Amino acid sequence: MPETNLSRAESYYQAICQKDLAAAGQYLHSGVIVSSPLMELAGKEAVLEDVKWFMEIINGLDIRAKFASGNQVMLVFDLDASAPIGILPTAVLMTFKEILISHIELFFDARPLEKYISLNAA
Repeated sequence: MPETNLSRAESYYQAICQKDLAAAGQYLHSGVIVSSPLMELAGKEAVLEDVKWFMEIINGLDIRAKFASGNQVMLVFDLDASAPIGILPTAVLMTFKEILISHIELFFDARPLEKYISLNAA
């Protein structure tokens, strides 16, 4: 099962890079929770709204490390995003329930995203 979860985690991020919201949504549990330095979200619809915004700023990502254990997957990647964000080193711990992503915990320096948000809020 860990390898299946790893494959599904990678496919989730591939769908995001391809800007395919429907495909990304196939991997999310209805009760998914996202925790990040910027926010906490609960529920598939709320998460997909945020993923839609994320798709607008992402140019791609390069997975540098990955591993799976039990029902969890850890990915470390360099996110390539629109200026002024640029390359953002990121780690994500994903927990799976019933082969779907039930929890996404993101680790990154939020300052570049906060700058982007403040520049685009006007």
